[in-house]
Amino acid sequence: MQFLLVAYDGTDPEALQRRLSVREEHLKRISILKKAGEFLFGGAILDNNGKMIGSMIVYDFPDHQSLEEKLKDEPYITKKVWEKTEIQPFRHAKIE
Repeated sequence: MQFLLVAYDGTDPEALQRRLSVREEHLKRISILKKAGEFLFGGAILDNNGKMIGSMIVYDFPDHQSLEEKLKDEPYITKKVWEKTEIQPFRHAKIE
């Protein structure tokens, strides 16, 4: 089952630096999830000036609980980069 995660970073003055300080750790973890077929696609949400302010990710897990378990070790969550997250079931459109 696919899930869409939309997450927004904190808005405090240190928010961008906090993101950048754990970004490599986050991307390494995403690489592992991609190899396992659990990360389908995603990227950074930008403001009008091109500054990263959040993330959008589409995951593939058997159920919502499996995704929640995996997110317990997500660096952007454990290191308080993402301030607000929303997860919704998702279906990628297959357009030919």
